[in-house]
Amino acid sequence: MTKQAQWTTQEERGSVWAIRLIVWLALALGRRVMGVLLAPICLYFMLVPSHWQQASRSYLPRVLGRPPRFIDDWRHCRSFAVCVLDRVYLLRGRTAGLRFQVIGAQALDGRGCLLLGAHLGSFEAVRSAGHRLCEQKLSLVMFEDNARKTGAVLNAINPTLGVEIISLGRPGAMLAVRDRLDDGHLVGVLADRGLAEGKRVRLDFLGTPAWFPEGPFRMAAMLGHPVVFMVGLYRGAGCYDIVFEAIENDGDEAAMMRRYVALLERYCRQAPYNWSNFYDFWA
Repeated sequence: MTKQAQWTTQEERGSVWAIRLIVWLALALGRRVMGVLLAPICLYFMLVPSHWQQASRSYLPRVLGRPPRFIDDWRHCRSFAVCVLDRVYLLRGRTAGLRFQVIGAQALDGRGCLLLGAHLGSFEAVRSAGHRLCEQKLSLVMFEDNARKTGAVLNAINPTLGVEIISLGRPGAMLAVRDRLDDGHLVGVLADRGLAEGKRVRLDFLGTPAWFPEGPFRMAAMLGHPVVFMVGLYRGAGCYDIVFEAIENDGDEAAMMRRYVALLERYCRQAPYNWSNFYDFWA
């Protein structure tokens, strides 16, 4: 094992123990108390220069159409922090105090379906609401490094969850996705971010061209199964809007990308503080 691999393993082990501590505190103190404790954490990230702060100040003027004020920074940071905290409760099945409004559930018609999400709102809220709506099994598609880290996080929060993660880049990954879809599974992928070396397309997004990965749309075009845009928007006071909206899969990956980006822009404008792509998305 290389020194880099050893360092990565040690870092991930440390992260797992930190996550377990946070989970213990969240479950012991409850959502209301933890919500109060988020305030000083958010203030720290707002006042101390960081990648989060830089990314937020790149995004907010575009989505708001004006220079952001202090209250905008606060809402953005707190929305993200609350979604992260709620992820613990959702993964542990602790949904007391959380309310979900589902919009467009008819898009999930019981067939195998490719769900295209984004780093917007809460995927765990979508997963939790979707589980209540239908009995379809869920698999997640991720690049190998992200798959390993996400698997470690999910296992640390709830070892009994049993969500299957398909690692792209491994032999047979595409066949595994096809088989799950053929078996009637929901297969989710976050389609707004890919590997830097992967093929990308530059499309207008919030008034400025940004890079989007081509891979998820090429996969959708190749497999030919129904495609649905998904998002779980945090609306405050424990409320989430769970949105499913069909994207026509006519085999034209460029057309699907444009439809996806248009939907992503629409829901960013509807719930601007839900954005969690904390890097320079337009670089």
